Amino acid sequence: MSDRYLNLVNSPVGSAVASRVGLPRPSVLRRFKAGDPLLPGPVLVGSTTGRPSAALKKLFTQAGLEVVDSLEKVADGERVAAVVLDARSLTTPAELAALREFLAPGVKRLGPSGRVIVLGLPADGADITVDATRQALDGIVRSLAKELRLGSTANLVWVADEASLPAALRFLLSGRSAYVDGQPLLLGPGTAPAPADWDQPLAGKTALVTGAARGIGAAIARVLARDGANVIVADLTQAGEALARVANEVGGTALHLDVAAAEAPQRLLAHLTAYTSGLDILVHNAGITRDKLMANMKPEQWDSVIAVNLQSQLNINAALLDSDQLNDQSRVVCLSSTTGFAGNRGQTNYGATKAGVIGLVRSSASAFAAHGASTINAIAPGFIDTEMTASMPLATREVARRLSSLQQAGLPVDVAEAVAWLSSPGAGGVNGQVLRVCGQNLVGA
Repeated sequence: MSDRYLNLVNSPVGSAVASRVGLPRPSVLRRFKAGDPLLPGPVLVGSTTGRPSAALKKLFTQAGLEVVDSLEKVADGERVAAVVLDARSLTTPAELAALREFLAPGVKRLGPSGRVIVLGLPADGADITVDATRQALDGIVRSLAKELRLGSTANLVWVADEASLPAALRFLLSGRSAYVDGQPLLLGPGTAPAPADWDQPLAGKTALVTGAARGIGAAIARVLARDGANVIVADLTQAGEALARVANEVGGTALHLDVAAAEAPQRLLAHLTAYTSGLDILVHNAGITRDKLMANMKPEQWDSVIAVNLQSQLNINAALLDSDQLNDQSRVVCLSSTTGFAGNRGQTNYGATKAGVIGLVRSSASAFAAHGASTINAIAPGFIDTEMTASMPLATREVARRLSSLQQAGLPVDVAEAVAWLSSPGAGGVNGQVLRVCGQNLVGA
């Protein structure tokens, strides 16, 4: 649904009024549009050792970006579209000053919907001082993200292995990551081949999305299809008409499936056996809410949410790993929620499932890695404008929309873009992780 307040404060009259009385002024975010450049301007690249490495600069030039290593090389009045700092050399707290020296002037020249990315090394337990210094980057980036304006974001990439670095940088710099803000991401070892076509990274892949008849699930199906995947959309029989519309729109096929039913895993496997050459991408999006205070919650309200949101994912994953229908280098993406981190009043059942999804992803990572270098990860959306949130009381919805660093709700496509990136071959070094798509929600993020 449309955010009327955002539209108002970005109009000439509304902007002037908001500025005069001190109202929040969320910016219209730069989102992905086919044909748009990766960035609308140059990227300032630096390193805590001095000049950035030739290898890092090459990654950006291969992506078609204009790279500058000094603001002196930027014309007067011109803004940079991104600021990237390689901080992997840091070993002591005193060296953290290099971040201030580079980032402070850089962010002053950052354009609207700009990107700040810091590269670091993860703590490894070998040296206390080094680990403390490396972890300090997390606090710096999260705090900086709260300071940025005009729709800009800041994120941290811990680079334990560089295989997935090209794909991660392309995602975080682009409009695909519009609602990913203040987040750390670990790149570990993995098979992460570059696609033949960066505009069609999922070409030839077979994907299945549960809960795909509407909302976030339908948006995921559209983006996966846009990126080249052959998509199977699955949902309940009673959602058949809406499901058929989505299937027709994305040029895919529909599967009527109750994920909570005991026979769901075998029905899914039978469909894959009959109509595909195996599954490359599985998106566990199906989910329900049955909100009640714990003191008033009925057993059926508890049990149904556990069955759909958590147990179904466990059952289907186990069946796939035991079958021959999961292809090598497959990608499984599970939908969690920031409620799984922060909790939410009246949602103990829902919070249990979304925290449980985080647990299953972390615990399953090694099993999927052993299955032909496959991965499993979770997306944790924050407040997303959907049909469900549209039914909330106006005041509650408006407050929830503003409780993030970007001062607005996300859109279903924001979740879908993150799912598509984690589903891509280039994200093979991301496994067992949770990526929050929440605009740096100020509670639990």
